[in-house]
Amino acid sequence: MPNRSFRLLGRSVLAMAIAPEPPLPNWFRELDELIERSPGFFAGRPIILDASAVDLDQDALRAMVRDLSERSIRLMGFEGVAEAALAPDLPPLISGSRERDVASASKGGEPDRTAEPKGDILVIDRPVRSGQSVTYPHDVTVIGSVSSGAEIVAGGSIHIYGALRGRAIAGTVGNAGARVFCSRLDAELIAIAGLYQTADDMPTELVGRAAQARLEGDAIRIAGLN
Repeated sequence: MPNRSFRLLGRSVLAMAIAPEPPLPNWFRELDELIERSPGFFAGRPIILDASAVDLDQDALRAMVRDLSERSIRLMGFEGVAEAALAPDLPPLISGSRERDVASASKGGEPDRTAEPKGDILVIDRPVRSGQSVTYPHDVTVIGSVSSGAEIVAGGSIHIYGALRGRAIAGTVGNAGARVFCSRLDAELIAIAGLYQTADDMPTELVGRAAQARLEGDAIRIAGLN
């Protein structure tokens, strides 16, 4: 076969899913509060909209795309939408997606060569710098700080032996028992199993101190580490 200049290549992309719940005005208000408190949270992320909990026809889907676009949220596709409600000008229906096991990724989506999996724990032996994102399906340990604008996304717990100034997102596979530990709390955002707190919600008396975050019912509780 002669050489071809046109090629089809497979790609795996880690996407975030957002799931609107009725009533939609309340959902958008909470979304706006999150964006106001953490402006870069959705920046540059591929987003899937899971509409399983709401009934959206074609016009409502267009309105949803428009309203999210005004908030700089770009949808790559839909889940939980009837094919009859889609149109050529709308993002496609995503089928067969699942919560994926991703070893790690740094800025630009390339593997983070500073990360070393040890069993079910990913150990990172240097600081995570602004703009970097590390994702792992189990526990993550960082021996160093997590800078503002950086993030750790873990299926299990997150241990940071340094300052947490960026975002720590634990329990992404629905693990409500996951926790976030850090030697110095100064986080932009902490999330566990889909629930989150931004810097404005965190106890001011714990800022700058060693702390842990865990779920208590439907809320995140942050406590000091003695």
